[in-house]
Amino acid sequence: MLNRHARGICSKVFTPLARWLVARGVSPDTVTVVGTLGAVAGALVLYPMGQLFWGTLFIVLFIFSDVVDGLMARLPEADRRGDARWGSFLDSTLDRVADSAILAGVMIWFFTGGANPAIGIAAGLCLVLGNLVSYARAKAESLGYDANTGIAERGERLVVALTFTGLVGLGLNEWVLFAALALLALASGVTAVQRIMRVRRQALQPRGG
Repeated sequence: MLNRHARGICSKVFTPLARWLVARGVSPDTVTVVGTLGAVAGALVLYPMGQLFWGTLFIVLFIFSDVVDGLMARLPEADRRGDARWGSFLDSTLDRVADSAILAGVMIWFFTGGANPAIGIAAGLCLVLGNLVSYARAKAESLGYDANTGIAERGERLVVALTFTGLVGLGLNEWVLFAALALLALASGVTAVQRIMRVRRQALQPRGG
């Protein structure tokens, strides 16, 4: 739900930038790769240094590339050479890289200089379960099933992780971040189970013939 509403607003804001980039020959794939590299750099360089606020701000600037590349690909004047499915595959794959790097950066800091292993463990659970949520849906759809259910979508997971990590960098009590990540891990686990059970029910339905 959050993804849907946020993208509607962002598309209006970033369409002029998307048109400007397409007019100058920049490809959506380039924007995807640069955005991922920026997010990974912010997560794995700034977060482990304890720069939680500035790291979050840096990451957010590059996260918006996920909106821009999609807008670019849909513009009538965009270069249509090649299979459009490649761009979708690249985007989804690099989304997983960026998401994992963000939570890995939080883990590294709180297992080291941040000296709060509980938050590190919570971030690790979010990383594993978040990837499971995404994989369950992707695998189900590749087999012809519908696994579009649950509350812990990528947009929600990113907003929670980035918002509370950045606020801790501004002085918010660390245990608020722990609580947010623990709830996010729980929601991700529940969503993964919901998707598995949804596919199981579909698999048990008799096939029409």
